[in-house]
Amino acid sequence: MAVVCVFCASSVSLDTAWLDLARTVGAALAGRGHRVLSGGGRVGMMGTLAEGARSAGGHTVGVIPQNLVDREVADTAADELVVTDGMAARKIVMIERADAFLVLPGGLGTLDELFEVWTTATLGLHAKPVVLLDADGFYAGLVTWLRGLAARRFLHPRALSVVRIVGTLPDALDALDRVG
Repeated sequence: MAVVCVFCASSVSLDTAWLDLARTVGAALAGRGHRVLSGGGRVGMMGTLAEGARSAGGHTVGVIPQNLVDREVADTAADELVVTDGMAARKIVMIERADAFLVLPGGLGTLDELFEVWTTATLGLHAKPVVLLDADGFYAGLVTWLRGLAARRFLHPRALSVVRIVGTLPDALDALDRVG
């Protein structure tokens, strides 16, 4: 059983297809015996992910900064809720507690988390798998841009291999099942 940290959108105004994806991912991770670690919010894909995991009997851990708890967006139904003093501390806790990372569609916060774990893995600060689920081509433009950075030598080509980019949930789950 691995602790899978999932980065995803916390926006409250998302299309239901993205929320359905998050719910399915949470249930699928729990169904495979993984613990689900998230950003500790009860809204958007993040909250739906945790609900999906719990609906399938999974264990959820949320890591959330105090200022978001104060805004009443904490996932108080989490099996464990870790409250940090800020966003930077939140990322540190999430990286330390995770065995692997799964990145779902998201905005700036999700990208921040993706690049943090990607950079630290590239620097050899951890060897934990990072899987990017490019559902419906959500990240296609980003991936193209990053490959262009490598072609221009702003990014070492080996850095691209640190993240496993997959297009389907079954492929993401297979990649995650190889850990923990």
